[in-house]
Amino acid sequence: MTRETSRAAARTSPTFSPLYRQIKDFLIRSLEQGEWGPGDAIPSEGELAARFNVSQGTVRKAIDEMAAEHMLVRRQGKGTFVATHSDPRSFYRFLRLVPDDGVAVPAVSEPFYCQEVNASPEVARALGLQKADPVIHVKRMLRFAGEPVVFDQIYLVGELFAGLQLEGLRGGERSFYSLLESDYGVRMIHASEHLRAVSADDESAALLGVDRDEPLLLVERTAYTYGNRPVEWRRGVYCTRRHYYRNDLG
Repeated sequence: MTRETSRAAARTSPTFSPLYRQIKDFLIRSLEQGEWGPGDAIPSEGELAARFNVSQGTVRKAIDEMAAEHMLVRRQGKGTFVATHSDPRSFYRFLRLVPDDGVAVPAVSEPFYCQEVNASPEVARALGLQKADPVIHVKRMLRFAGEPVVFDQIYLVGELFAGLQLEGLRGGERSFYSLLESDYGVRMIHASEHLRAVSADDESAALLGVDRDEPLLLVERTAYTYGNRPVEWRRGVYCTRRHYYRNDLG
């Protein structure tokens, strides 16, 4: 087989991965293993190129892709850092609710329930668990300018967040994901959502101050950490009387 034929075969092989993707995989494994924690600076492109025996351009392409996926953050003149939920710019990365008047106000989180429970079939399926595996069930309200707008029911993989208590969720300036990252070392990398219209039940109507059967927006979100592992599933019902859900495409 000629060299050109070998290269063509490699390009069409289902196991072939471009070199920059291989470097990206190495870097992700380093993040998973805690070599660099949230907020830490990673080595320079030159240092990484020497470490992996590749060109700086290959490293740069891997880092560019990781930055686009919110795993790394470039800071002009300072270097490249591991992304963190503690960065105020990422507090509401996954929250797409916008007031009708366009004047954004900070959301205030009010957790009021936190218990370890057995996973229902629905929760187990979403989190890749077995039925009745332990999960942490959290209920909270999100208020905007004092108005209750979101009622979240959150389920977390129990083995990753053992010992999480309601007291630990209350108070402070940290976002929910920032707290999970700093206290349990679990960072949410990406999430998928399903949206549909539902009618308010007794619980959501009472908490959101709406009539029973009033239309609400249901947002079901699965959040993943490194390795595409699902670690959180939530059902949030949104009151859209004075807010709308915004998703920028492209």
